[in-house]
Amino acid sequence: MATNEKIIIYQVFTRLFGNSNTRCKNNGSFNENGCGKLADFTAKALSEIKNLGATHIWYTGIIEHATQTNYSRYGIRPDHPAVVKGKAGSPYAIKDYYDVDPDMANSIPDRMKEFENLVKRSHKAGLKVIIDFVPNHVARQYHSDAKPEGVIDLGENDNKDVAFSPNNNFYYIPGQQLQGEIDLHMNAPEAYVENPAKATGNDKFDAWPGRNDWYETVKLNYGVDYMNGRWGHFDPVPDTWQKMLDILLFWAAKDIDGFRCDMAEMVPVEFWGWAIPQVKEQFPHIIFIAEVYNPYEYRNYIFNGHFDYLYDKVGLYDTLRALTCGHESATNIPFRWQSLNGIEKNMLNFLENHDEQRIASEFFADNAFKAIPAMVVSACMNTNPVMIYFGQELGEPGMDEEGFSGRDGRTTIFDYWTVDTIRRWRNGGKFDGKQLTKEEKKLQGFYSTLLNLCNKEKAIREGEFFDLTYANLEGVVFNEHRQYAFFRKAGKELLFIVVNFDEKPAAPCVKIPTHAFDYLSIPFKDSYKAKDLLTGNTETLTMAPDQCTQVLLEGFGAKILKIKL
Repeated sequence: MATNEKIIIYQVFTRLFGNSNTRCKNNGSFNENGCGKLADFTAKALSEIKNLGATHIWYTGIIEHATQTNYSRYGIRPDHPAVVKGKAGSPYAIKDYYDVDPDMANSIPDRMKEFENLVKRSHKAGLKVIIDFVPNHVARQYHSDAKPEGVIDLGENDNKDVAFSPNNNFYYIPGQQLQGEIDLHMNAPEAYVENPAKATGNDKFDAWPGRNDWYETVKLNYGVDYMNGRWGHFDPVPDTWQKMLDILLFWAAKDIDGFRCDMAEMVPVEFWGWAIPQVKEQFPHIIFIAEVYNPYEYRNYIFNGHFDYLYDKVGLYDTLRALTCGHESATNIPFRWQSLNGIEKNMLNFLENHDEQRIASEFFADNAFKAIPAMVVSACMNTNPVMIYFGQELGEPGMDEEGFSGRDGRTTIFDYWTVDTIRRWRNGGKFDGKQLTKEEKKLQGFYSTLLNLCNKEKAIREGEFFDLTYANLEGVVFNEHRQYAFFRKAGKELLFIVVNFDEKPAAPCVKIPTHAFDYLSIPFKDSYKAKDLLTGNTETLTMAPDQCTQVLLEGFGAKILKIKL
């Protein structure tokens, strides 16, 4: 068991994982297209995910959200289709913070029990459980049917005659009815009516949301008066703060292991600094991951907000994507980690998630194998967490036109659908590989090898990092724009990692400065025996201070060379 576990997150869009329908129709209903279930995460399925190298599984879309599927016979209020995106609905338009989404239950009255059993199965398989916490906005028709006794619903006691009050849970536009570009009828017998209109989730404080706004959601009020200088009213503690803390504690008590907090930077950092320590006081093992995009706020959300990890989207992800597509230089990688200035270990690395386009899509690389060097860098350059999105390891292209989600290179979060590569990988729950292509198996093998190395190898899990870029600028036989090299070291184990972002094979000659030998305590030898951990092949390296070491790389290739010192 690793002394310092490197977190490897397998994100899965829960309702799509187990759907095996091969005849899904565009914009199909629940009955037409079907839906995956919590029960589809069998012991076998979870064992296979664990075998990929995952330590954590992020079940995306667990909490009940607005949908066009009618569950009124189970005591769940139906939603007006005008304020639901897609037949299934967005999992980020939360309808009831205290309930599990009924779509994914075999027995709808027992849906919470089914989730609790899923947590137990995940733990038994050796996987820790992460779920979403969506703090910034809720569905327009939020109503909790399942709230514990004594809980007052969000908005229940609001004064709707004022635009802002620190005691309100929502923001209002008094005297105005919701209008906007959206079709408020949407084939329903009666139009959707919201009067007074509430502010929309993407900080739109008027009654006219557009098609590109988060019109299916309303903004939660954490005591910030956005209309008057963004002044914060945090003393006494706003009513929303206490209600959201109670929700966090409710789910933490379900024995989960972490929260991925949606659009965390749209919620005042003061709330997080108040709430997270209280959750951790009762549940010290729980981790908090923030979806943030503003680098100027990183330290604020780590040190004042008490988040464990933040998305590294606008830094490493954007650079690695551009590099993979041939639009940027590998010399920008050092700039990305240097700009973090000591908080690298708090960043979550990824190349795919539910918001981003699939690597294999026509909108990204059009070939999943092109991202091998980027994935090696993302996974191996530090001790921080790394995440993959289900199907990434199989080269899922995400090029379906599912319904509300068009042909955009993303796997839908709005529609009832199936994911072709996952469906064939599952093969009815057998996971025997019989429906996968040779190329898909090869890619899956790469991901499994790489992700497992992250915890097998102490040098990756907890070792030192040494970037070799600065010694290889304007190299004669090292293209610093298309190749990247670095060391990881722990004890007497040294990893020499070299990647090639170019489509052509390369034989870069990597200059290793004297400082690297000194800093990493590398003994001088005539030659070094090395094993490529990605292939198992062995080779002999000649390394000397301020001299070049040649490495042969395939196009879009990578080597993780382990050297015993």
